[in-house]
Amino acid sequence: MDFEFSDDQQSLREAVGRWVEKGFSFERRHGIAKAGGATREVYGELAELGLTGLAVPEAHGGMGFGAVEAMVVAEELGRGLVNAPFAQGALITPTLLSAADDALQGEWLPKIADGSALVVLAHQERAARYRLDHVTTRATEKDGQWRIDGQKSLVPAGDEADAFIVPARISGADDSPEGIALLLVDKSADGVDVRAYPTQDGARAAEVAFKSAPASLITRDGLAVLEHAVDAGIAALCAEAVGVMEKMLAVTVEYMNTRKQFGVAIATFQALRHRVADVKMQLELGRSMSYYASLKLTDPPESRRRAIAQAKVQICQSVRFVGQQCVQLHGGIGVTDEYIASHYFKRLTMIEMQFGDGLFHLGEVSKRMQANAGVFA
Repeated sequence: MDFEFSDDQQSLREAVGRWVEKGFSFERRHGIAKAGGATREVYGELAELGLTGLAVPEAHGGMGFGAVEAMVVAEELGRGLVNAPFAQGALITPTLLSAADDALQGEWLPKIADGSALVVLAHQERAARYRLDHVTTRATEKDGQWRIDGQKSLVPAGDEADAFIVPARISGADDSPEGIALLLVDKSADGVDVRAYPTQDGARAAEVAFKSAPASLITRDGLAVLEHAVDAGIAALCAEAVGVMEKMLAVTVEYMNTRKQFGVAIATFQALRHRVADVKMQLELGRSMSYYASLKLTDPPESRRRAIAQAKVQICQSVRFVGQQCVQLHGGIGVTDEYIASHYFKRLTMIEMQFGDGLFHLGEVSKRMQANAGVFA
């Protein structure tokens, strides 16, 4: 199999890399994080590069690119530790809106493509423990008008978004896979209350409450679409993790080549060189599974979900090992807020928890390996 990137994909990588190098320095990123993590301006700059239209169909003003291009962009944004909600707004949302009717797509997708609208998924609920089919938020229809009641947690960039896509139950028990609809709610609508806060990795999130809030129906059969969109988000998260780990390793090696002990650079110590080799191994394991996840996004649901869970298990192992080892190789400076490595470490820690931690996805892999006794096709 040919894993070489095409010329267009390489050009896309270089364009994003140049913007990161020139327009998103660590000083700028650190300042944004200290000010509360608001990144709508940064998201607008990504829109100027055309990145917000990456996954939007050409018919709606986007580029209609696929998973590999999304992976390339996410890696570069990870290297730059860009804390704007790229995957949430530009990858997950177009996947969710693909199930909507032409009118709703025509209303929102062009605005998503040009960056004038930021629409994010609001799906996490208390006690769900990463399960997508645990939905207590309720939606009801009366005279053709939908209304939502419930609360969603950890909504990315919740106070900066223009609208939310909300999984809500229209029938069945709280843990039933049936009866989950997807609806779009404008943030400015009556009955929407947003309580925002900064997150540990320098971004923002929010608790969003809906009290008889008016909504537009995307689809009544929402779980399959939600799973596909979350899988796209996990694949992008894996790619971002590769970029973050790669840059953190480079920062660590540079530090080891300059930090001296007993009159010599600590990079000459054999034991530390062995630890760096172990870090590099975990990085490459994560990279291979990131590629695997992106390439499997077009597979049938069962194969795709298993592959994504496998990738997330490896990424969780890799980010934990790489982050902890690199911080230890730095010593005390590795956890200092003014030093770049600490911010990479915090982002790696958050990546481990997003869209399900390693134990959750290990369980997902286990559920899908019983038929073939652990031998993956």
